[in-house]
Amino acid sequence: MSSPFDQSTYQVRLDWGTAGLARLAPADIVVVVDVLRFSSTVADAVAGGHEIDLSDAVEWSTNGAAVAAAASADATVFVGGIRNASAVARAVQTVQERRQERTSVAVIAAGEWDEAGRPRFAVEDHLGAGAIIAALTDLGIDHTAPDAAVAAEGFRALRRALRHLLSASGSARELEVGVPSTERMAASGVVPTAPGDAAVLDAVDAVPVLRDGLFTRFE
Repeated sequence: MSSPFDQSTYQVRLDWGTAGLARLAPADIVVVVDVLRFSSTVADAVAGGHEIDLSDAVEWSTNGAAVAAAASADATVFVGGIRNASAVARAVQTVQERRQERTSVAVIAAGEWDEAGRPRFAVEDHLGAGAIIAALTDLGIDHTAPDAAVAAEGFRALRRALRHLLSASGSARELEVGVPSTERMAASGVVPTAPGDAAVLDAVDAVPVLRDGLFTRFE
């Protein structure tokens, strides 16, 4: 029996973290949104011709990489954010065209963890998810769940203030203070995308896709 919260009647869905991924009905495509820093950093790395090992990413990203790792093996897993929102929407459209049937999309905002280890809302991920959902809507992939529609319209209303909102967010301020993931990323040879750059809409046209444990560029 379906759950009232699985959003199964909608093509485009939105929920938070690994728990949200499990709560939603299985989707053909999972888009992981962890704007600071997983999504932006992986998108930039892939745009530069690099591949990122999922097992390495799990070491420096307890949020976004964990969602990607929890996705069903049957789903196509994309990594998206503000920097590649339109490219992600086009990639979804390409998958749908190749499948020749309506394709369900679960947009998963990773969120953050508080000091007690509890998941919390992250404004940057809500905006990143909204940017992708708005881009999907612009392409006609617009049968969105209420949760997804609210994120998209919130992004549209606030898109001129993205840099300020991300830079002023609690997550960005935490990065300024310093977090262990920075050292873990450096150890992996990964250069993190700065919060200000993470707020630049459609800065890259690369979409990371998870294949055989590696994030590579979707073609």
